[in-house]
Amino acid sequence: MFGIVLISISTLMHLYVFWRAWSVPLVAGRVPGKVIITVALILWLLLYLGRTIGHDAAGTPARVLELLGMCWLGVLLLTFVPMFAVDLVTGFGWFLPRLAPSLRGWALVAAGVLSAMALFQGLRPPVIQSYEVVLPGLPQERDGTVIVGLSDTHIGSLIGKRWLSARVVQVRAQQPDMVVLLGDIFEGHGPPHADLLPTLRGLAPPLGVWAVPGNHEHHRDDTGLKAMEEAGFHLLRNRWAEVQPGLVLAGVDDLTFRRRRGLGGDPVGQALAGRPQGAVVLLSHTPWEADRAARSGVGLMLSGHTHGGQIWPMGYLVRLRYPLLAGHYEVEGMPVIVCRGTGTWGPRMRLWRPGEILRVTLKAGKGP
Repeated sequence: MFGIVLISISTLMHLYVFWRAWSVPLVAGRVPGKVIITVALILWLLLYLGRTIGHDAAGTPARVLELLGMCWLGVLLLTFVPMFAVDLVTGFGWFLPRLAPSLRGWALVAAGVLSAMALFQGLRPPVIQSYEVVLPGLPQERDGTVIVGLSDTHIGSLIGKRWLSARVVQVRAQQPDMVVLLGDIFEGHGPPHADLLPTLRGLAPPLGVWAVPGNHEHHRDDTGLKAMEEAGFHLLRNRWAEVQPGLVLAGVDDLTFRRRRGLGGDPVGQALAGRPQGAVVLLSHTPWEADRAARSGVGLMLSGHTHGGQIWPMGYLVRLRYPLLAGHYEVEGMPVIVCRGTGTWGPRMRLWRPGEILRVTLKAGKGP
């Protein structure tokens, strides 16, 4: 269903963009109509085949097909936005009829600049985003514990072993006490990821790697979850674990997936039930139910899923469903940190912010 909606919306954008580009004086005066129609058809087929065949198949041809198709999707969005803005301002040509076609030409120029910037940001390495959090109940001997968090790496056909190896080096350079994976580690389609397991095992922090599933870990089968277990990661599925005396990690299955499947229950309450005394850090792929966590005594919540919108202006739409979009928030006195994603989904593009890796230093509060 998601694929059908995506192709349908992108097809409408596709028709609109080429229709309005045809009215730009430089294009209309120099490019024959048959050429424009042919280019439009080729690019639409590239998008369609990249989403269908490229998204599901394995091998270099499929990878290239998906990469080109998804990048064209990003370019299409960044062309649609300025073009539609010009049409809104000019009343689709009713106002400023002589100037409107030239403004559409400048919209095409803006689209090219924005697309180049987004591609650069999407392909550059993620940055390290550092936070210090005073964690209630953390023993003084745990003061300074460093957690490094990754979310939404979407390892699969477009993001592979070479990229992952560089991220392992980047994480190890932060000298973390533990690493947390906040879901959507695997893209969730294509062949199994057994060839990536040796690379993932290279993380090897002293207190282990802890993970919660994202919605992509539930795509089609549980291959991603099995790969995590085979890599030696500790999966927190609606349960808690005492990492060290006085420091508890709890994790929940993805709340988005649960809602789509109509699963009831109280995963946050289940994950925290019967926990020992001490500081509690909750891992949840989707940044929902933060107020529930705060009222249950959680001292810090770490999430991902939103990608920070990934490509402007999608963040405005994403925020309607996920008010905690990216960065640091306070919910009923509890810090919530939402990672904007370490990798990318779909287009290897980002606008305006690059991907990130979280580095969270836990601080003990003052004694009595």
